Amino acid sequence: NVFDTAHCYACWEPDGAGASERELGRVLRQLGVLETAIVMTKGGHPSLEPHYVRPAHFLGAELILQDITESCDQLGVNFLPVYFLHRDDGITAVAEILEPLQDTRLGLLGASNWSVERIQEANDVAATRGWKGFALSQIQGSLATPTWQPTADPTVRYLTQEEIDFGLPLTLYSATASGYFAGRDSGLYKSPENEARRERAKELAAKRGVTPTQIALAYLRSLPLPTLPLFSTSDKAHLQECLGAASLTLTADEVQWLRG
Repeated sequence: NVFDTAHCYACWEPDGAGASERELGRVLRQLGVLETAIVMTKGGHPSLEPHYVRPAHFLGAELILQDITESCDQLGVNFLPVYFLHRDDGITAVAEILEPLQDTRLGLLGASNWSVERIQEANDVAATRGWKGFALSQIQGSLATPTWQPTADPTVRYLTQEEIDFGLPLTLYSATASGYFAGRDSGLYKSPENEARRERAKELAAKRGVTPTQIALAYLRSLPLPTLPLFSTSDKAHLQECLGAASLTLTADEVQWLRG
């Protein structure tokens, strides 16, 4: 019953900015579950030109509030139960960023692709001012480790041991590693370490009577902190496969073995 979207989603299509929120709101309303579903959306994203042009100061208070208002309008709601800032510019003072997030239209606050250091800095400021801080972190995370480095784009990060040790609940995007454990490989995960993990996932899947993708999702749910793996699909069978991982529990030994 959790759906992840964003203010900017579908902006890569002409006139697509906001289309994800509008369509999600329409479908959930049609199903009669818009008020009970947990919709997580995100604002505060840098430019994705040519269709999503933003100022350099994309975490300014005025723009954050504009994003909140537009997300509410596009989803057709007055309250956003979980609201993430999509990126961190690493420059704007955290107090300036947090102040507009105290808006009464927002429930839990999350930081997407923020470093542990900046989240801690923000939460320290929130504690001293009696504000809400970040209760969740959203980051790319799967059993496979991407071959690109976080420093390649400082506004995009992937799961490391640092986030696990930090202990803030995680929502993990690209949780299936773009189909890597089903045999697909975009090149983003090609490494000896990942290939060995995929083989171990296949072996364990055969032993447990499930799929390697389900093993990979169960691995994330077995980390020593609250996690919510996120996935997307346009295939009903794949949807059912991913949902089936919710009932799969791995032992501590299996988790350790998968990591290698």
